[in-house]
Amino acid sequence: MQSSLEHDALSLHFVMAYPNLQGIHLKDAALPVYSKEASEASAASRQKFLSVLSFLDSKKLNEEERYTYDLLCDRLALDLEESDFSYYEEPLSPTSGMQSELLLLFAEYPFYTADDVETYLSLLQSVPDYVQGLLSYESEKSAAGLFMEKEDAKKSAQQCREILTKEALSSGTHFLQTTFSSRLASLLQKGLLTAKQQSQYEAQNQSLLSKSVLPAWQSLADGLEQLSDTGRTRGGLSQKPDGRQYYAWLVKESTGSSLSMDQLYLLLQKQFQKTYKEMKQTLTTYQELTGGTPDLAPVNDGFPLSDPTAILEDLQNRMQQDFPALADLTAQTVQCDIQDVDAGLEAYSSPAFYMIPPIDALMQNTIRINRSSTADGIELYTTLAHEGYPGHLYQTVYSSLVCDTQTLPIRKLFSYGGYVEGWAYYTERISYEYAAQVLAEAEGSLGSSYPTALLCTLLAQQRDLQINLFCLLDLSLHYYGAEESELLRSLESFGLSEEQSERVYDYLRTAPAVYLKYYVGYLEMNALKKRAELQWSDNFSLLRFHRFVLEAGPSDFENLTKRLKQTAAKTG
Repeated sequence: MQSSLEHDALSLHFVMAYPNLQGIHLKDAALPVYSKEASEASAASRQKFLSVLSFLDSKKLNEEERYTYDLLCDRLALDLEESDFSYYEEPLSPTSGMQSELLLLFAEYPFYTADDVETYLSLLQSVPDYVQGLLSYESEKSAAGLFMEKEDAKKSAQQCREILTKEALSSGTHFLQTTFSSRLASLLQKGLLTAKQQSQYEAQNQSLLSKSVLPAWQSLADGLEQLSDTGRTRGGLSQKPDGRQYYAWLVKESTGSSLSMDQLYLLLQKQFQKTYKEMKQTLTTYQELTGGTPDLAPVNDGFPLSDPTAILEDLQNRMQQDFPALADLTAQTVQCDIQDVDAGLEAYSSPAFYMIPPIDALMQNTIRINRSSTADGIELYTTLAHEGYPGHLYQTVYSSLVCDTQTLPIRKLFSYGGYVEGWAYYTERISYEYAAQVLAEAEGSLGSSYPTALLCTLLAQQRDLQINLFCLLDLSLHYYGAEESELLRSLESFGLSEEQSERVYDYLRTAPAVYLKYYVGYLEMNALKKRAELQWSDNFSLLRFHRFVLEAGPSDFENLTKRLKQTAAKTG
């Protein structure tokens, strides 16, 4: 764990607020720079580590050590498979490439001490080398015949030119200036910085942005444009040599599911049909009850909660019966800084996002809301359930606290998107039931609230169908080789406009497997719950199931299922 972080100052800071106290010292406060040799050396290192692990007798390990051992071996083996697809990853995708993501990370880089400011400025200084590494990778992709489509390259280049401009820096209004000043002001207020230091840092930041970062981003744009004509394929990954094999690996890595592509497609189809049938029944029930067609205004415009802090408090109260309390693990109070995304970041940010806190500052959590794409009402309520309680924030803090006392520290370096996003979407679905309760209490009687509860159910079903459809189309495009026209027809038949359909198609094309991470993770979570119901029988409860998932911590679903069977064997 220590060696993997000492050479990556950016990642280290988001993992640990005070690494020196843990005996971890930075070798170099610079961004990691790509090179083919370093990539090959990393793969060789993983292979060597896996070989060493193979000589261990796992039977001599205790239960938690053996679970960590199984996860580590499986994870390393899966990571090693990626080396067969050296140039399929796209770090500069127009959907969510590093041309915007790195600047977003800089904007959210927390300052705990004045030393953090020094490290941050060193990272800015290393940006030109980092960009040169990206361009080297893209040049190698081009030589391998795997460069992105021409229009994608042009879009990414345009983003480079738009997200950081000389005009914005000259006016002092760029988000890397305003957020930097805000973080310095917080240190000054806490007495961790002098006014003179603040002024000096402001000047250094301005100089580095103008003389290092801006020229680097301009060179990145130029490099992408120069390579733009070298893309040889259009459409999904299925059109690239070995693209279907890479996509199958990517889906497994992203979702944590061991199902084959054909099994996943069949599972999604069956779930789509099931949800569609349920939605038709909800509509029929509503019409029989009210004599009219659904009007969603009461659950959107008339939702009684709008303040994010009040929403998180409400969610915490409603989840108590079915989710274990954080207070069972710690006496500390979990803090959450909820703010709107800076206006300059809205075009590049998700509708909302949760920043995972450093492991040594676990109680200091952050949620950002993009007001340009997240509406008030039930949408904000369910979004905060996904990002906060009982979603990402709650799961992260709970599982991390368990890890501190029961599991090995190396588990904190494992990444399992299907578990994390599957849990968040699973809890988001539950929050529609909570939203119905909020509306029922506001209306004051069960009789008048029943139609409103049906509307909440209808909204959840509509969202479910949409995400399911996107997953089916993702598989169709990247694995089965569907044409653009086929996907656009499917989207338009679902009710999307021509413009919306084209936008969704472009997202699916440039961000393969992203929707599957959420939805397949959710379906696997539901399947795990059904297994628990069968195995635990009368001893099953949502509280027990949720505690099991949280205490197991982020994992792939095959190992989670094995752990569930072992639990059933021990406790009946």
